[in-house]
Amino acid sequence: MEYRKLLGSGLDVPVMSFGTATFGGGSEFFKAWGSTDLKEAQRLISVCLDNGLNLFDTANVYSQGMSEEILGAAIEGKRDQILLSTKSTFRMGDGPNKSGSTRWNIIKECEASLRRLKTDYVDLYTMHGFDANTPVEETLRALDDLITAGKIRYIGASNFSGWHLMKSLSVSERYGWSKYVAHQAYYSLAGREFEWELMPLALDQKISTFVWSPLAGGALSGKFRRNQAPPAGSRSSQIDFVVSAKSEALHNIVDTLDEISKETGKTIPQVALNWVMHRPSVTSIVIGARNEEQLKQNFGALGWKLSAEHVAKLDKVSAVKPIYPYWHQHGDRELIPSPI
Repeated sequence: MEYRKLLGSGLDVPVMSFGTATFGGGSEFFKAWGSTDLKEAQRLISVCLDNGLNLFDTANVYSQGMSEEILGAAIEGKRDQILLSTKSTFRMGDGPNKSGSTRWNIIKECEASLRRLKTDYVDLYTMHGFDANTPVEETLRALDDLITAGKIRYIGASNFSGWHLMKSLSVSERYGWSKYVAHQAYYSLAGREFEWELMPLALDQKISTFVWSPLAGGALSGKFRRNQAPPAGSRSSQIDFVVSAKSEALHNIVDTLDEISKETGKTIPQVALNWVMHRPSVTSIVIGARNEEQLKQNFGALGWKLSAEHVAKLDKVSAVKPIYPYWHQHGDRELIPSPI
């Protein structure tokens, strides 16, 4: 396992972290991701630790708290060996004030997560999305207070736009509050829009990127093929929010992954994961697994690096014409050099 600095801190984190949205299966939506129970979770966590993966990512909204409960029970007696990351913002229950990044909700949800995780603190606490109805100052002051209280160590954002993140960093600097040191964002060979603004921002402001869904919801697993029905039990009905399983562009990417897989002796997912983990600004990729075999397969992406030729092939086949104003900006490399 390779470890990298959580930028803006002195903390070392693994280049591969484990996402536990598969724990619980508390709704039809999350059952499609997985229904890992406590016994399975304990085994997966042991395998992770044996391979040097010590960062576990969850969220209050995953199966409405079940993921946190299972993770908390599974790590009992191992808390000092691991780093815990959880998130809040999205709705947790009916009625007013049950969602958002207000002081009221952040403190309430943080306390609830700590109880479910059976811990006194979390290492990284992330706003799962940007709350445009709450002043940024209110959100950041509440998070800073939780850091002062010792209930969280570092703070992160997720799924923010460039201006959301930049404004938040500016407010933290203005008042001397703790700033976001991580941005958890979607990025994959099938979705490279992250490169247009969020990657340059991360590099400029020294923000660590934690990539969620580096396999595009399983679309880059090699199971989705041109003119073939999606495999039984796959998440085909859910991946359209990141990429269409019927996309010709996706199939072209998978064809190239298949070619490189044969040349390197690695699996298609291992090639796709390796490409993401070596991109600029990426500190860690969040992997998920329904079972031990899937998890161990993911570890095959570690300890090697794609050749420049292979990277160039993947870059070319996955390239997407930027929308405005990025295509205009990219027209003059003297003014805005590419981060890649």
